[in-house]
Amino acid sequence: MPARHFDRGRLRAVRRAAELSQRDVAAGVGVATSSVAGWEADTPTSPDPEKLPALARTLGRELDDLFPRTGLPDLTDLRCDAGLYQIETSAILGTKSAGPVRGAERGERRLKDRYVAPLAAAYGVSEEELLRAQERSLARAQGTTEDQNAGEDQAGFGAPPDSLSGKITLLLRRSFPGRQQMPSDAEIAEAVNARAGFEAISEEGVRDLRTGKEEDAAPLVLEGLATFFGVSPMYFQHDDAVAQQVYEGLRLLSASRRGAVGRVRARGSRQGLPADVMALVNDLVDEMEQRDSGSR
Repeated sequence: MPARHFDRGRLRAVRRAAELSQRDVAAGVGVATSSVAGWEADTPTSPDPEKLPALARTLGRELDDLFPRTGLPDLTDLRCDAGLYQIETSAILGTKSAGPVRGAERGERRLKDRYVAPLAAAYGVSEEELLRAQERSLARAQGTTEDQNAGEDQAGFGAPPDSLSGKITLLLRRSFPGRQQMPSDAEIAEAVNARAGFEAISEEGVRDLRTGKEEDAAPLVLEGLATFFGVSPMYFQHDDAVAQQVYEGLRLLSASRRGAVGRVRARGSRQGLPADVMALVNDLVDEMEQRDSGSR
């Protein structure tokens, strides 16, 4: 699972900047002062993942900012981000033990339908986000990647995301794969504002859209996001048919980046794409082929 990055030096610096003592932080998180001292010292100790949300709140920082994570969360990540230990989920589900969650996190079995809604509510995510995280847990347990588990062409795409946060996350993953450094929320906000000519959105506003705290944005912001990521503004529209067209184009382009250019052209007609959309995809594929051949 993509664990959050814990930096003890940054923790110490942020605590001091907030003018908090180790005792203050310990009280806010619910641990001994010696635990906080150990987290900041050059020792192998670090806080439980379940403690990171309380630690970020105590220090007055966003969880994603203080303890960033590259990649999308699985079920264990969602639970830890909610500050819950596995044993606490039995009370949420009304079960005698945490067995249902334990089995799902291990990828041994899926959650029963009746558990999805209460667990999503407790984790502060949508049911759709919870189910997608479940698929990542299953893929990990099977020794595959999420990409390998998602379809015939291994493009890593399941159903197109229907939430704004899901669409932004997808674009971040596809535009900055592997170890490429993803842009920060501040950089995205700066690009959107530069296009708008005024402050249309703040760094916090971008973070809220990316994490799903806010589900809608002004048209000018959506246009700026589209320009930043290099996609059509249609991608962010609520019209499912329009979003599906742009999504399919992205999926086919993803295949071409892995050397499956021939399959892109051959399979385009089977994807239900309009002729003009497919023509655009093929033009882009041609451009990439020329660029790649010229760099050899």
